[in-house]
Amino acid sequence: MTEVLEGRRARGGGGAARRAERTAVRIEAARYIERRVPNFEVLDAEAIEIIEANAETVLAEIGVNFVENPAALRRWKEAGAEVEGERVRIPRGLARQLCATAPASFVQHARNPERSVVVGGRNLVLAPVYGPPFVRDENGRRYATIEDFRSFVKLGYMSKWLHHSGGTVCEPTDVPVNKRHLDMLFAHMTLSDKPYMGSVTAPERAADSVAMSEILFGGLDGRTVMTSLVNINSPLTFDGIMMGALEVYAQANQAAIVSPFIVGGAMAPVTVAGTLTQVLAEILAGVAYSQLVRPGAPVIAGAFVTSIDMNSGAPTFGTPEASLITYGAGQLVRRLGIPYRSAGAFCGSKLPDAQAAYESANSLNMGLLSGVNFMLHACGWLEGGLVSSFEKFVMDADQLGVLHGLAGGVDVSANGQAMDAIREVGPGGHYLGCAHTQANFRDAFWRSELLDYKPFETWSEEGGRDTVALARERVAKLLADYRRPPIDPAVEEALGDFVARRKASMPDAFA
Repeated sequence: MTEVLEGRRARGGGGAARRAERTAVRIEAARYIERRVPNFEVLDAEAIEIIEANAETVLAEIGVNFVENPAALRRWKEAGAEVEGERVRIPRGLARQLCATAPASFVQHARNPERSVVVGGRNLVLAPVYGPPFVRDENGRRYATIEDFRSFVKLGYMSKWLHHSGGTVCEPTDVPVNKRHLDMLFAHMTLSDKPYMGSVTAPERAADSVAMSEILFGGLDGRTVMTSLVNINSPLTFDGIMMGALEVYAQANQAAIVSPFIVGGAMAPVTVAGTLTQVLAEILAGVAYSQLVRPGAPVIAGAFVTSIDMNSGAPTFGTPEASLITYGAGQLVRRLGIPYRSAGAFCGSKLPDAQAAYESANSLNMGLLSGVNFMLHACGWLEGGLVSSFEKFVMDADQLGVLHGLAGGVDVSANGQAMDAIREVGPGGHYLGCAHTQANFRDAFWRSELLDYKPFETWSEEGGRDTVALARERVAKLLADYRRPPIDPAVEEALGDFVARRKASMPDAFA
């Protein structure tokens, strides 16, 4: 299901109108995925019982640290936890009981209501890469700038299969650290009309995100218009900065992704069951804390998991261990009754090459089948998350169409059964010209807007371009075709004034 926005058409007589329609830039945006395929489950009833019991033991006997956050310690103590210094031990069952008030699903509203998404249930929302300080393009690898950031936001808006504008699609290192969140939010709000993410690098930056959203939406009125990525410092540590941002968002009824950051063998045990135990314990504590701040606050339980190369210490992606953990975490989160975040176009490759493709394909398909509801890093990720790649962004974004196709399952309607076609063609015929084919050929198969399927001779005559070269051309075309979505000039001016005032209120800081 898609909705189509078109560039402004020229006015005039019938011929001029038809010519304008043929040449208008068509910006297609697919609706968020609604799965019609089953989730893949790797844990049997006994394994689930063991892991859940072990997670409760971790919380009750080992505990978790809430560092530099006296308010959190007070909240936990009032809720019945044992607090010793910064260590919080949570009695068995308490965290799960608190998690029960978190909603099973929620709407994240976009400024264009047709772009709003439903997070939870059997839905899957795809969002781009988040956090890299470097970018890669035809000129190689370099530090990211605010212009790079704006280009990625434009590419995200132009990408049909991407439902979300994301957050820190790259770190604009040419803007002071304490001010760059303002420029990033302004870009998401004005260059795209898809949903976006708020800042989490300081509580006051989260507050700025809420204030700017109030301006953009003319008041929030209880609506959820942002998600935010709140990482847990695994193992078992919740820092004051991230929790401070979580508190701001929960109080404003904005969504937080509570997500352990796991590199197996470094931040969690080397075994699948051991890692799942720690992941579940951290999720329980983080989600429960969001509900202590505000019962009913929307929250997404995350599981960012990778393994480690024991020879080099570098993270590895697309591995069977990471897949098993992602599948298992999906089962455990569904039993909590809240949305699930995991997976992405993960790879450790330095280039958008075969390694990147193998690892990303494994990770993307794993995400679809594990029941993920919100997939961050769905396109553009390179070099273990250090690099946002322009070429890989459009390569991945193209492949997200495959997830849409797979998620639709098998159509067994009268049209899907195609019995009229089988009767018409009969033995020994062909289906190319039959009525059923003519009626369905436009939508029957997913079609890449990037990959090359031409005969060898044609491919060779056109320069023998590889996929990276084709992706580079597509980046240029999408940016050239970009048309900014309409926004109320008064709202844009108010946002600009807010950004200018906030920037003027503090000196530049680059650390």
